[in-house]
Amino acid sequence: MPKSFQLLGLSDELLRAIADQGYDQATPVQEQAIPIVLDGHDVLAGAQTGTGKTAGFVLPMLQRLMDGHRRGQRPVVRALILVPTRELAAQVQASVQTYGRYLPLKSTVIFGGVNINPQISQLRQGVDIVVATPGRLLDHMGQGTIRLDQVETLVLDEADRMLDMGFIRDIKKVLQALPAKRQNLLFSATFSDEIRNLASDLLRRPKEVQVARRNTTAEMVTQVVHPVDSARKRDLLSYLICGQKWQQVLVFTRTKHGANRLAEQLNKDDLKSSAIHGNKSQAARTRALAEFKSGKVRVLVATDIAARGLDIDQLPHVVNFELPNVPEDYVHRIGRTGRAGKGGHAVSLVCIDEIKLLRDIENLLGRSLEKVTVPTFEVDPSVRPKPMAANRGGGGGGGGRGRSLSRGGGAGGGHPGGRRSSHQGGGAPSNSRGGGGGQRRRSRV
Repeated sequence: MPKSFQLLGLSDELLRAIADQGYDQATPVQEQAIPIVLDGHDVLAGAQTGTGKTAGFVLPMLQRLMDGHRRGQRPVVRALILVPTRELAAQVQASVQTYGRYLPLKSTVIFGGVNINPQISQLRQGVDIVVATPGRLLDHMGQGTIRLDQVETLVLDEADRMLDMGFIRDIKKVLQALPAKRQNLLFSATFSDEIRNLASDLLRRPKEVQVARRNTTAEMVTQVVHPVDSARKRDLLSYLICGQKWQQVLVFTRTKHGANRLAEQLNKDDLKSSAIHGNKSQAARTRALAEFKSGKVRVLVATDIAARGLDIDQLPHVVNFELPNVPEDYVHRIGRTGRAGKGGHAVSLVCIDEIKLLRDIENLLGRSLEKVTVPTFEVDPSVRPKPMAANRGGGGGGGGRGRSLSRGGGAGGGHPGGRRSSHQGGGAPSNSRGGGGGQRRRSRV
């Protein structure tokens, strides 16, 4: 039975902000993590995407900051939240603002791809909480526009993705600027061996929270594989969208070029589509996402920059037009649907060249995925596999988790779990250099 937020030791101000969103029950990760964070412990927390990790640290972090708040004193940075992408940075900041609306705490978000001067101006005015991507944070540190010597709480959100994107050196540089005595919270959708190593270096006698088996996918997401020849994938995708009357579809490709090309082809099929990836400007990315959320765009074609950076209320369909090179990215891709206990549908179009990638994904999940051949799209047995490109990047990498709580915090906050009202979050996306072309490699997004 989900526990009420009233029983987790949160302040009246935070409970009021949560109630404003129409929620009263915590998700499992929130129920476990919030009391531990409030007690001051370091935390290593993992839960499948869409289960509310953001609220697991935002709510108790805000309360602990208020416990030490000195009225009338100019704010200094007392909490630092590091995230891998612009999209996630904006969403976490929206959560901080939404759930801290009745508290006298100031926060700001800093990421690359936009003018640094407004960020400098806001930092000079004084803030208590900074949400940042590693690259732009280092830019501010280099220019002397931010001080981190008063930080009491450090949060690494989507830590596994930051490692995948090659941010480990940047993280270590940031750690050198922080006071030795602080609370450390490491939240991650997956627990790789690298995450365990980072945790052992960073965390002091941490409490561990894990509400789902390692690298599991949301139970409410139905997953199916459609075998198809590579040359017929686009035709099959259009057939599925039109024939089954899908109205909102998030489609993943491995490369930026592939995303652009597929979006153009779908538009020719009279399926209104846009592409979102690392080569797009921040304004273009924000516009494409807004049009997709509003229904103006029916299909959003994305590289893995969107796998953790997008949070769309009740997104019904995710399609892997191409399987990811990194198996864990499959978990994050399909985690865009089936969020907050809602049902979702994940489809993978798999050609003969991708059989090994499919096996890697199934090994990660610990089970086989259902294979369904669509009539008239049967695989040609004479087609021989071609070697896959060596690029492990997934074409633009990066990606953020959902908004706050269980569904995240756009302008309306996020779903802490349990019941929700008709309030819906907004949340414009916004990163630093993060967007890495994939595993152990970083490029700008």
